[in-house]
Amino acid sequence: MAIKMEGRVAGPWVVELTRTWAEAAARRGTRAVLIDLSDVTYADESGKRVLRGMYAESGAKLVTSTPWTQFLAEEISRARSSNGDAK
Repeated sequence: MAIKMEGRVAGPWVVELTRTWAEAAARRGTRAVLIDLSDVTYADESGKRVLRGMYAESGAKLVTSTPWTQFLAEEISRARSSNGDAK
């Protein structure tokens, strides 16, 4: 299952992402998840919190294309590993 994100993960878009993820997570079963952050331009703290939750719940692979999205992916994955979970 691939999830492609674009633009800002902030404000009202976080609510939409939360809703969309809940629907997708219910259907994904055991399928691997790929979260493509390549075209994300900004994520506020609530957006990062939702992304961390998605990553932690699914063990997703994060795809990046810029230094900023690489930093975002590291921040998301580091939160999971700092909780004692394996990367």
